Amino acid sequence: MNKRDYYEVLGVSRESGEVEFKAAYRKMALKYHPDRNAGDKEAEEKFKEAAEAYDVLTDAEKKQLYDRFGHEGLAGSGFRGFNGFEDIFSNFGDVFEGIFGFGGGGGRTRARQGKSLRYDLELSLEDAFHGKEAEISFHRLEGCPTCQGSGAKPGTQPKTCGTCQGRGQVIRSQGFFQVSSTCPACHGQGEIISQPCPECGGGGKIRAEKDLQVKIPAGVDTGSQLRLRGEGESGENGGPPGDLFVVIHVKEHNFFAREDDNLICRIPISFVQATLGDTLAIPLLGEEDTHEFTIPKGTQPGEIIKVSGKGMTSLRGFRKRGDLYIKIEVKIPEKLNQRQTELLQEFAQTEGLTLSKKKGKGKGFWKKKEH
Repeated sequence: MNKRDYYEVLGVSRESGEVEFKAAYRKMALKYHPDRNAGDKEAEEKFKEAAEAYDVLTDAEKKQLYDRFGHEGLAGSGFRGFNGFEDIFSNFGDVFEGIFGFGGGGGRTRARQGKSLRYDLELSLEDAFHGKEAEISFHRLEGCPTCQGSGAKPGTQPKTCGTCQGRGQVIRSQGFFQVSSTCPACHGQGEIISQPCPECGGGGKIRAEKDLQVKIPAGVDTGSQLRLRGEGESGENGGPPGDLFVVIHVKEHNFFAREDDNLICRIPISFVQATLGDTLAIPLLGEEDTHEFTIPKGTQPGEIIKVSGKGMTSLRGFRKRGDLYIKIEVKIPEKLNQRQTELLQEFAQTEGLTLSKKKGKGKGFWKKKEH
């Protein structure tokens, strides 16, 4: 059976963000949850389908593969979807928290990965061609060094919350369901900090500046992403840190335009060069030497000359560089001196053309063709 588009599954647009994805998934999870659809195989499949769509669209790396290559792009990444409800709940416990009794006992003790961050890096086309070592600086939340992330003043310890008994949640029954909600006393932490750390104010984290050296590979393009694992914000309750995604933006070049691995440039020539032919030299991106190319006799405006292997450095493994396409633009002079005018008039006579100098004296085009 062919898989449906993940955006269609969740009923969201491609411009939506993680908040919209989570809201849409939570709505579908409530609708098709097995506790509400006992024995309904169709609801079970829709429940799994929604979970798979949510997992892909909220993972930056999987989402990038899916947006570019569809389901086939994920097939080569090792993604296999979900085998059952236990697999789904273990991955998305935070989405189900407060529903059907899930998450009770999670609270403070559940380890959670830290938030992933994004850094936008602007490069010149030359930098994208060669690749470079870039130094970036950004801010992130890190574990407080004074309290070691506990949030409590050094020498003191947090106390177990008496309202939820350390669970971080309170549970109440509503007919058939058990509904859990965040503990109002400890706000889901399971502990009460009576003497907060003076450095972080009890939060366990501080905002710090981080400097990194990032190796940008040759051939990157606008939209390319580099994933630096573990360079995001610190995790919760012993969880791993998030990742840092460096998103590339390549500035426009004043001579070359880029299409995938190919480069395009426009060369203006005179109508004399186009008619008689010529040899010109142009600069090449990433090279000190220029490249000579021939303009054939009778070249027409808009013609394209291809130079193989002189385009952009490629990220793909099957070739090193793309191609260069030179688009010819023939410029017509707006003003001529007397000698130039005379020469062109003589040329017109060799073609049997009589140029009209007075208004209203010209022959119609088709009539002229008949003579």
